[in-house]
Amino acid sequence: MNKKNILLSVAALLGLSLAISSCGNDENPTISSTTTRFGATLTGLGEKPTSTTSTATGTFVGNLDETTRVLSYTVTYAGFNEALTGGHLHRIDSTKTDGTGPVDIPFPSLTSPIIGSTSALSPLQVYRIKAGQYYANLHTKTYPGGEIRGEVRKQ
Repeated sequence: MNKKNILLSVAALLGLSLAISSCGNDENPTISSTTTRFGATLTGLGEKPTSTTSTATGTFVGNLDETTRVLSYTVTYAGFNEALTGGHLHRIDSTKTDGTGPVDIPFPSLTSPIIGSTSALSPLQVYRIKAGQYYANLHTKTYPGGEIRGEVRKQ
């Protein structure tokens, strides 16, 4: 082989290897996920608009996957004198001055530990939970408006 053919062959191989190495895995791109952790401590003193004298306590721990917008959470509690009648996340209504609001995310059970996850939250729900506009609330017959409550905050 003459020198010219060798140089052309080397150039062709370099070009081919560069073309192959620049190809990414376009069919299976890597998606990185960001998780934001939330928490709340539930007490009777935290209830609004009026606190309760309940000695029950609870915790809410949640992880929001910002890619899928799914909130996975665990709620634990102890010290209730009667069975729960409800449990959920409320969205604080900014038009009210008492810090209360409608139920937005019901819990799937009332037995501690309550373990659940949402379907994909709306972008507005994600904004609101990150802005501290949600609270966890557990209700009983004695306290139908809520026996213990905790403000959900970024950890």
